[in-house]
Amino acid sequence: MTAIRAIVTDIEGTTSSISFVKDVLFPYARKRLPAFIETHADQAEVQHWLHEAAKEAGLIEASRQEVIELLVRWIDEDRKSTALKAIQGMIWKEGYEAGEYRAHLYPEVASRLHAWRGEGLHLYVYSSGSVPAQKLFFRYSESGDLSPVFAGYFDTETGPKRETVSYQRIVDAIGERPEHVLFLSDIVEELDAAKAAGLQTGWLVRPPLTVPAQPKHPAYTTFDAIQP
Repeated sequence: MTAIRAIVTDIEGTTSSISFVKDVLFPYARKRLPAFIETHADQAEVQHWLHEAAKEAGLIEASRQEVIELLVRWIDEDRKSTALKAIQGMIWKEGYEAGEYRAHLYPEVASRLHAWRGEGLHLYVYSSGSVPAQKLFFRYSESGDLSPVFAGYFDTETGPKRETVSYQRIVDAIGERPEHVLFLSDIVEELDAAKAAGLQTGWLVRPPLTVPAQPKHPAYTTFDAIQP
């Protein structure tokens, strides 16, 4: 195997349970989104993302209430919208800072991230959640503040996670040859796109899921099994 110099990891289903995002973060944002927009609509950043959401939906002239209803529907659909993810991230920030919750991590993740960083590997995150939301996630994790171990973050502004060009942009941004970068995810289609860009791949198959007899990518049930 070619030497690994950098690791790019997904979040949901990889470092952290899908249920935390689905059962804690999404409902928290959904419940608070209408009031959040009403009380923060005069902020430039919020105005920007409301405009981007309306633009994405093809709405030429939309009332604030129409955009709120649109965003709530997108939450229910788990739409991978950059505008939605940005607004969710702002709402989640308030929850993290108020101590409403801490981000879930699988038991071995924090120690393994620290170990990899200690070995000189550069660590990055690539998730459909916005970069600010990713930073909050690892800053307010159950295992404490993990933000110091990461060298950078990427979201869907870099590109869709199932498109090869997105991974080409990431390796260009971090200044590594693709064969020296390991991408970790629980989604085969994302791994396929990364592999097509020349990256090495690791498929996280977390219990109760089981590794198939002939996995398309090197498969692991925990980070401890990965030897970069």
